[in-house]
Amino acid sequence: MTSLDYTPAMTQPSSRFWDKIADRYSRQPVKDEAAYQKKLQITQGYLKPDMKLLEFGCGTGTTALKHAPYVDRILAIDVSARMLEIAEDKAEAAGIGNVLFERAAIDDFTAPDNHFDAILGMSILHLLADRDMAIAKVRNMLKPGGVFVSSTVCLGNTMSFFKLIGPLGHALGVLPLLRVFTTQELVDSITAHGFDIEHQWSPGKGTSVFIVARKPA
Repeated sequence: MTSLDYTPAMTQPSSRFWDKIADRYSRQPVKDEAAYQKKLQITQGYLKPDMKLLEFGCGTGTTALKHAPYVDRILAIDVSARMLEIAEDKAEAAGIGNVLFERAAIDDFTAPDNHFDAILGMSILHLLADRDMAIAKVRNMLKPGGVFVSSTVCLGNTMSFFKLIGPLGHALGVLPLLRVFTTQELVDSITAHGFDIEHQWSPGKGTSVFIVARKPA
C-alpha cells in the first residue's frame, strides 16, 4: 500500500494490557451484532471510493477491513503490537490490500492538516487520557467537510462510580485506563471543537453512543 503522507510515531506507547488480551479479544463475538451492523451501514453511507480514511484505536482491524471496499485507502493505528499482528493476518486472509496497519497512539500520531476525508474512533475516546486533545487533533487532520465517526462508552450516564474503582483496576493491571463522562459531556467536547453533529444514536440505555460529526467546509 502506498504512503498516506503521515509521520510514524517515534515513541512506542505502552500496550501491555492490550497485548495480553489481544488473542482472547479477537475470538470474542460482537456483543450486539445488530447495533454493530447499523453503525457500519451508517458509516458507509458517508464513504466514497476516492476517500483517505484514518482509524485510531483500530484493535484487531475488523472495522477497518469492513470499510476497506468503500474507500481508496485506510491507515489504521493502534498501540498494541499483538492486536495489529492479528489485524494484518485478517487482511492477508481476506486479500485486502488497501489498509495499512501501524503501531501508534493518537497522542503522538502526526499527519498533515486537512489530510483525511474521514476519521474513525470506535470504542476509544473513553480510553484516552485526554479526549479533547484527540478531538482537536482529529479536526485538524480532517479536510474541510470531512467526517469524524465515533462510538463511545459514556459510563457517566449510569455508572459514575467507575470514577472511584476504575483507577484502582487500572493500577492493578486488570482494567485499561478508563475515563468516566456523560453523553452530554462528550457531545459538548465535540461541538466545542467546531464540529457539527449530523447523527447521534445509541442502541439503549447504558450502551455506547454513536456519533457522526462533520468539520465545516
